[in-house]
Amino acid sequence: MYWCAIGSCQREYVVFTPLKTFTAKDFLERKNRVLHMNKPRTITLALTGASGMPYGIRLLECLLRAGVTVYLLYSQAAQIVARQEMDLSLPARARDAAEFFGTRFGTPPGQLQAFGREEWFAPVASGSNPADAMVICPCTMGTLAAIAAGMADNLIERAADVALKEARKLVLVPRETPLSAIHLENMLRVARAGAIILPANPGFYHHPQSVQGLVDFVVARILDHVGIEHDLMPRWGEAGNNEG
Repeated sequence: MYWCAIGSCQREYVVFTPLKTFTAKDFLERKNRVLHMNKPRTITLALTGASGMPYGIRLLECLLRAGVTVYLLYSQAAQIVARQEMDLSLPARARDAAEFFGTRFGTPPGQLQAFGREEWFAPVASGSNPADAMVICPCTMGTLAAIAAGMADNLIERAADVALKEARKLVLVPRETPLSAIHLENMLRVARAGAIILPANPGFYHHPQSVQGLVDFVVARILDHVGIEHDLMPRWGEAGNNEG
């Protein structure tokens, strides 16, 4: 800003700096910065007793490798299913789960925190300290029904209830088939409350060569919805994704 005095007249002049012309590169850099700022820092992952445990364990692996802090919850039924489907013995005590998976996936201390079904002092039990997002994978119809009814009798249900009331992303991954009218009504109810229903239904347009390819398809869609980058499979229209 400059002042100019001529005789008894004083005038104020404002000098404007020309605006910078933004290129496509500038736009992408700014977009990436925004995406990085919005990237989830903490995600609650709950494993329940539905079939489909490979989806949940693979999701846990991908989240940890992406550097996300994970709050892990699992039910007693999930322990049975993990043993039946994957020959995987989940620790009976939550305090041992962090060490178990930390060794399995090479996770640094503190990145994975596990909580028991009645650890009410866990961060996820309160709206004052919720995770950025929550995924229940696999999700039983009983768990979905409890969430739809607003129940919070254990930490999994309470964490989901908190996610909804705090408007955080909640992704439910059911695998049940066929679905009864009760199942469908409960899904509609939680969807109206803000949850995302993401059934464990893999696609085949990416030409999967193994069961792992089918698992990765579902896990990739979950990661997309919670904002975690991945390279589990080529996206539609990208190189390597040949149409069948």
